[in-house]
Amino acid sequence: MNPANEFLTRQTRRAFLGKSTMGLGSVALGTLLNAGGKDLTGAGLSPGLPHFAPRAKRVIYLFQSGGPSQMDLYDYKPHLAAKFGEEVPESIYPAERKTTMTSGQKSFPLAPSTFKFARHGKSGTLLSDAMPHLAGMIDEVCVIKSMYTEAINHDPGAMLFQTGSVIPGRPSMGSWVSYGLGSENADLPAFVALTSNGTGKGGQPLYDRLWGSGFLPGRFQGVKFRGQGNPILDLYNPAGVSRAQRRRMLDAVGKINGAQAGRFNDPAIATRIAQYELAFRMQMSVPDLIDFSNEPRSVLDLYGPEATKVGKYAYNCLLARRLAERGVRFIQLYHRGWDAHGNAPKQVAAQCRDTDQPTAALLRDLKQRGMLDDTLVIWGGEFGRTVYCQGKLTKQSYGRDHHPNCFTYWMAGGGVRGGMSYGKTDDYSVNVVENPVHVHDLQATILNQLGIAHERLTYRYQGRYFRLTDVHGRVVHDLLA
Repeated sequence: MNPANEFLTRQTRRAFLGKSTMGLGSVALGTLLNAGGKDLTGAGLSPGLPHFAPRAKRVIYLFQSGGPSQMDLYDYKPHLAAKFGEEVPESIYPAERKTTMTSGQKSFPLAPSTFKFARHGKSGTLLSDAMPHLAGMIDEVCVIKSMYTEAINHDPGAMLFQTGSVIPGRPSMGSWVSYGLGSENADLPAFVALTSNGTGKGGQPLYDRLWGSGFLPGRFQGVKFRGQGNPILDLYNPAGVSRAQRRRMLDAVGKINGAQAGRFNDPAIATRIAQYELAFRMQMSVPDLIDFSNEPRSVLDLYGPEATKVGKYAYNCLLARRLAERGVRFIQLYHRGWDAHGNAPKQVAAQCRDTDQPTAALLRDLKQRGMLDDTLVIWGGEFGRTVYCQGKLTKQSYGRDHHPNCFTYWMAGGGVRGGMSYGKTDDYSVNVVENPVHVHDLQATILNQLGIAHERLTYRYQGRYFRLTDVHGRVVHDLLA
């Protein structure tokens, strides 16, 4: 190819910005200076988005870390009661799909659920009695019983759902959304992560990479709100420092950073400039955000007794609604404690006591404010649980190991068809037999509701174009209204 033509061919908008004298650092700095340090909203770095009219403006993802048991919550198998204690046929559950935590067991007895199931709502959706509050909102919910994944351990399983890859280092879904669509509120991050611990055991570790930006520019990573004390460190100025003094200091530092950005063309400097400015604005916006004193008692009661306890799941659900109504685009909740290897009935019941009322309250609160139609709410963990017992089996107690072949997720609002169940598992809740939904299919569908074609939201890194859904994934149109 002619060298001149090859050069012109490669001059995409992103390549031009990256190779220009000032690069992205000058763009970020120019945005700050032109707006007086007040506006970083609008489109992200990916041009032409949204690709089509979105059904959802924002996402609230309620990630249940540890792997909720589909058999004890959503996937009702009443005929298994008569098979209590029988060996699971190896033709149904082969040895190679068992983890090292149970592969050494001499016996793999069937453990039917001890929870009672009933139909709820006009849809007649089957639910466990562990979730009485969700039952009251079930007609808003699309239950996906046919999720599956390749990951069989917690960390790669969570990574796959959050970043589209089991290998650390990829951008999280919230970062992709922030990168593609930008922010709706200059005074708050586009992407916020919240964590809570369930009753009892601490649960699996939650690493920062789950809400990290990977190889995307750092300003697109999620901002974690802490679960104790002030949600953001250094939120308030120290004694003797006024807001005017803070502004002058940031202006001086901004000029130095701007000069360095022009000299070195380092995207990290542009990120630092942007984050300093966002932090300054958050000193004004966050105190009002976390002040629940203006919430009516009826709303606090809706979320339950832990609605005002910082770091609790109920508190985070209410905070998620307040973030959503202030224009935060992607809100990620992580709730730890679903890792029920032993005494699953007790552990599942405990997690449902923590999460059922606040989850249903979030749906009801969004709906009564007219926000559910354009807010996509997602619930689920990294995989499901086995039909066979891990450890000792009794009529009242059983453990369940990791199970990636089939498990349950649900979505509500944001253009999703409420009041339906999608997909089907076999008689043992071991494999999907109807309408399988892969992790990448779910991600493609989430992006679709935000007006993003998942195959077109890409970023060039190390010689190839990456996307959230890797090299496959499809939008599951059957789930959409």
